[in-house]
Amino acid sequence: MSKVIAVFGAGTGLGVSVARRFGREGFRVALVARRKDRLDTLVEELAGEGIEAAAFSADLSKPADVPALVGAIRDRFGRIDVVEYAPIGGNQGFTAAAELDAATLEGLIPLLLLTPVEVVKAVLPEWTERGDGAFLLAQGSSAALPMPHLSGLGPVMSATRNYLYSLNGELAGKGIYAGALTIGALITRSEAAARVEAGDFETPDGPQFPVVDPDDLAEHYWSMYTKRDRVEQFHPESLSPHAAA
Repeated sequence: MSKVIAVFGAGTGLGVSVARRFGREGFRVALVARRKDRLDTLVEELAGEGIEAAAFSADLSKPADVPALVGAIRDRFGRIDVVEYAPIGGNQGFTAAAELDAATLEGLIPLLLLTPVEVVKAVLPEWTERGDGAFLLAQGSSAALPMPHLSGLGPVMSATRNYLYSLNGELAGKGIYAGALTIGALITRSEAAARVEAGDFETPDGPQFPVVDPDDLAEHYWSMYTKRDRVEQFHPESLSPHAAA
């Protein structure tokens, strides 16, 4: 039975590029997001490229729904080998730290912290039994590199990053990989890029981010999955604390 990757937060940017990259290697693909119509379009696109895919409509801000969602994916495909979790869309923006409040953080915590933890909990027994599995997390660079005016998302993602590092250390010896792709760039073809082009998503007081093709990010993921030689990959790599000055 061929392997399965479940893409959580699948969209027209990074999600479909990851689906294509793993699909070219023989993976079947579960696409998870809220908008069923968009998912169905992506399934058709992938089918036209010879990649078997199925859509699963879900609100990832509801961690209590994760067990049933993972069960539905298993019912359809029989297994889950890789999870890619990247649910940040164009409707989420930064908040200056001086303007941040508890309500804003509470609104972000389920999607960015609680649900990924529940996803790992749901797939871990299968991976432990098989001695193989991979959890691939996408996050913004503010999770690792706090910046003025770009708070809100960062504090919550940094908690998930902390969790992922611990997870990797605990499970690597069991054949299970956890890795983070930390992105400091605007992803072309994504919903966020569309909002920027429309002029309704700006960070006038913050830095201007470079642009990246999601196919390049998907290639990072494939390298991380196959090599399993790093917990975190920065893009651009110049963002890495270990990059040469």
